[in-house]
Amino acid sequence: MALRIPKAELPAELKESLVKQIGAVPEPDEVLWHNPKVAEANREYAGKVGTWDAADASLKTFAHMAVAARIGCSWCLDINYFLAQNQNLDLAKASQVPRWRESDVFTPLERDVLEYAEAMTHTPPTVTDELYGGLLDRLGPAAMVELTVFIGFANFASRCNVAQGITSQGFSDACEIPLAGRPETPGAAPTA
Repeated sequence: MALRIPKAELPAELKESLVKQIGAVPEPDEVLWHNPKVAEANREYAGKVGTWDAADASLKTFAHMAVAARIGCSWCLDINYFLAQNQNLDLAKASQVPRWRESDVFTPLERDVLEYAEAMTHTPPTVTDELYGGLLDRLGPAAMVELTVFIGFANFASRCNVAQGITSQGFSDACEIPLAGRPETPGAAPTA
């Protein structure tokens, strides 16, 4: 897939800041910059989402990756796997998110979070009272609300990237353990 709209030129200061932060200018920023108000609002909200701390960082990262795998957003898988390494998360687990159902590396809580992320991603969502209640009991209200909104944001970002034709930039190439591909399942979108 190719970008459906050409990259816009970002201000030099912003480009420098992004390169300093993650080593490259993210294509979503370059695409969104066609409308600087949208780009700035997106960056501001994403920045705020990144400061939330009621839910465990690894659970949120794995949830975002599960959303990305389900939707087929290779860019989100790529950057989140790279960020998992930089946040010292368990790379063996992060690498297995696209095939979490077949993997034995996840705890029961992590598996429920991954299932919840996928259930929120289905159209229409397939979240059950049992799944939600079980997570609420283990995480508590503040973390559950945070996780839910975080997964909603992951859906927003992943769906926008796929619609714009944004794909992996190779951030995960720097990671020690290769990112597993999603097994072929009926109705699942490809991840690359």
